[in-house]
Amino acid sequence: MSAGFLWRDAGRVAVLRSGVVEEAPELLGEHGFDSFELLSTERALAEPAAAALALAAERTHRVAAGQVPELAAALLSEATSRRLVAYGGGRVIDTAKAIASVSGAEVAAIPTTLSGAEMTAIHRLPAGAEGLVRGMVRPALALADPEVMTGQGEPQLRASAINALAHGADSLYTPLANPVSRMAALRGAALIATALDEGAARDRAALAEGSILCGYAIDSGGFALHHVICQTLVRICGSPHAETNAAMLPHTMAFVAPRAPEQIDALAEAIGAEPEDIESRIRRLGGDPPGLGALGADRTRLDEAVDSMLARPELGFGPQPPNRDELVELIDAAW
Repeated sequence: MSAGFLWRDAGRVAVLRSGVVEEAPELLGEHGFDSFELLSTERALAEPAAAALALAAERTHRVAAGQVPELAAALLSEATSRRLVAYGGGRVIDTAKAIASVSGAEVAAIPTTLSGAEMTAIHRLPAGAEGLVRGMVRPALALADPEVMTGQGEPQLRASAINALAHGADSLYTPLANPVSRMAALRGAALIATALDEGAARDRAALAEGSILCGYAIDSGGFALHHVICQTLVRICGSPHAETNAAMLPHTMAFVAPRAPEQIDALAEAIGAEPEDIESRIRRLGGDPPGLGALGADRTRLDEAVDSMLARPELGFGPQPPNRDELVELIDAAW
């Protein structure tokens, strides 16, 4: 099992350690968050570990279900502190980052899933406030507790883990990919794959560390085909985020493999597969995830979604990007 770490990286601090949520009020104070407003969900706040955190906050804002632009816009006039702490999954952390992109606040993130949002400056913006944005926001402090990050039920945890794996995988073949981002992506992918293979006895610290490394990789190297497809399907067709990534990743990596063989061969080796078996290997790691149709994706909006994908510049960040027919065929394979 990983012993954890404290990682200082160009103005950002990440702490991975069991029990760190219980220590969060003290650690936040040590890193400049002596006063803050808290963003979280009813479910997360009901957990015993959150009690001290909620007591330490000046105010607590509940983040409802929905899309980040609307959630951030609704809270923009309420969450006015110069320091925001997000305790939750990717939706909660990205909402805090979106608010801070306008307000200029610092953000600390305490993740409850393997979303990787605590490591990136990748997020959507508050609806109607795009012209007020000062810049994209990367959390200045990440407090990562493996038990808290991996506390979901088995299907949801596997989907969250494959979403984390996708961060590393998609970052391998972009124009911004570099030796450090690739090392982080491959190490993170190996940790995630090994932990998933172990089933109920898995090393949860390794799973959390893999997620953090893959989050670092996509923040550094950027993303391309896979995330263009998944982000757009979630936004337009309404499928759930982590599960959409789990459904698509076997197919997107098989599509990219002949176009970026060196990078995808390295990914296959990291996750314990022969290159020609990468699609089936990722599907097995995800627990044979349900298709997009079973996830509730709205098929009637697929043409609209594909139009949006084709308009995104990131689609061209991978080698030989797909045309419309290839995109539809790729999504159909995961339906």
